[in-house]
Amino acid sequence: MSSAAPTAPDAAPEQAFRLADQVNRRPRATRLLAAVRRHRADLMAALIFAVLAGWLTHGLWPDPGGRILALNPEDQALYEWFLAVDARALLGDFDLLTDRLNAPDGVNLMANTTVIALGVLFAPVTLLLGAPVTFALLAAANLAGTALAWYLLFHRTLRVRPVAAALGGGLCGFGPGIVSQSNSHLHMTAQWLVPVIVWLVVRLLRAADPGPGISEQAGRTRAAGPDRRRLLTSAAGLAGAVTAQVFIGEEVLFLAAITLLVMAISYAVADRDLARRALPGFVGGLAIAAGLALLVLGYPLWFQFAGPQGVADGMFTPAYFSADLSSWWTLSPLSVAGSGESARLTTGPAEYNTFLGWPLLLVAAVCAIWAGRRRLVFACVVAGLVMGALSLGPEVVLGGTRTAIPGPYALIGGLPVVDGALPMRFALALLPIVATLLVLAVDRALRSSGPARRLVPLAVGVALLPIFPTPLPTAGRPAVPEFITGGHWRQCVPPGGVLVPVPLPTPKEPWPMRWATAADAGFGLPEGFFIGPYGRGGTAAMGTFKQPTSALLADVARRGDQPAIGDEQRRQAVRDADFWGASCVALTDDAPHAEALRATLEQLYGPPTRIADAWTWRV
Repeated sequence: MSSAAPTAPDAAPEQAFRLADQVNRRPRATRLLAAVRRHRADLMAALIFAVLAGWLTHGLWPDPGGRILALNPEDQALYEWFLAVDARALLGDFDLLTDRLNAPDGVNLMANTTVIALGVLFAPVTLLLGAPVTFALLAAANLAGTALAWYLLFHRTLRVRPVAAALGGGLCGFGPGIVSQSNSHLHMTAQWLVPVIVWLVVRLLRAADPGPGISEQAGRTRAAGPDRRRLLTSAAGLAGAVTAQVFIGEEVLFLAAITLLVMAISYAVADRDLARRALPGFVGGLAIAAGLALLVLGYPLWFQFAGPQGVADGMFTPAYFSADLSSWWTLSPLSVAGSGESARLTTGPAEYNTFLGWPLLLVAAVCAIWAGRRRLVFACVVAGLVMGALSLGPEVVLGGTRTAIPGPYALIGGLPVVDGALPMRFALALLPIVATLLVLAVDRALRSSGPARRLVPLAVGVALLPIFPTPLPTAGRPAVPEFITGGHWRQCVPPGGVLVPVPLPTPKEPWPMRWATAADAGFGLPEGFFIGPYGRGGTAAMGTFKQPTSALLADVARRGDQPAIGDEQRRQAVRDADFWGASCVALTDDAPHAEALRATLEQLYGPPTRIADAWTWRV
């Protein structure tokens, strides 16, 4: 007894600690397992969307630096350059007016679709693995992320069954328009914040609704009123989401705002009591959100429209970018049941925005009649008709023929901001609208016990099957010269200096911009592929006018004829080099008509110096 007495007090705390550790360890594992079980439907949906996105973009993955999207390679070259410039923010070298293109004037990044937020977010990937890897990653992540975000909105906000939510999310993330835009338009496919914005607007509305009468709380009765705390947090969250979306893709935010406005008005018409109760608080919350967002966005938006190299008007012709009415009931060439012949109904492979097909349109109409939730369905139908009509542009086109029938877009065409949007992209709003109708119908069917329990999901599946997407076509791309990839460019261009590739980049042939991308935008280029003011009037245009020497070299590259070079051409070449602030001119052997270009450059700038696989001239 005496010998055990001193050890008992020391042993007891240790034994108690071990017992407590075992007890705590078990609940922690149990909670984790319970969480997995509770969210297994969400995890399964995320996995399915990720696999589908990877399959659709698998052509890029064997070698992102050596593969390119075959249907729109020019825009991919542009977006990879955007990502390289955005990534420099991590190096402390970033400005809304970049000097790495269109030297010496630069490029206004806010006036271009530069996906700044995504570029900065994925900057570590770009700097470590290269912009092509980041591009491939975002091409897949935008599809899967958009689908998952809509799935969560349908599942959590509408309280529908996971299967119904997954069908709707899949249509939103992998519908014909989004898959088509995946041909290099990262700013249009990054729509995973749109469901967040919708959720915050709904949350704001619920917080603003004081309720129809008396509420009970803690055993006491009181007059119901707006939930001010929830209203303020929703407004602040909405401001943050809107701000982030501006730096991802303003056009997506614009389309979402127009759709939500139409739906809000329609819902108010269908439920006037709710509108009367919630309108003051809802409008006040929106005003708070707008004010908070403008604190951050005020300067960037001013810079976009009125800053250096900014543009205040749109550069695209609404009549040209109008959706063909017959394209609505046609299947996209990028769908399993689509045909390449239908490509004539749009402007290019990145704009199959309206190709939903008649089976889906028919089933969606039936679902709208049967789905229930009349107010929401009414708002969706009105918004769908409005956005679909606006997509037709200022004049209705049918089967490639202009009918001279004015479209509803003619009523708003020419308005500020609206003029910068492409009419046919209004149709992208139909994907979540149609998805909502399908989700409501499928969920109602799954909750029923009659024949509809099987017939409705079967009909929706049959309608969706023809538009199931096919993998994005890819092709090989020429390798970037060793002069760039090996860092040899530093021998003739200081960091941040200007390199003149021959021929110079243009909107139709932006390939030299890949040189700057591979060098992490370590040097600037003259001219190039971008949106900016053109000429004295400052009209928005793609690219800029060529300097005389640039035009001369472009003509040699196109024709292969060596021009006569005199003293005036040599003096002009010096003036142009001075105008660009150029340090070095570079020509590689794989340039078109390289021999004729080299001979011309020798007459303009004298004997070259060979550096790696490039001929260079210091100017």
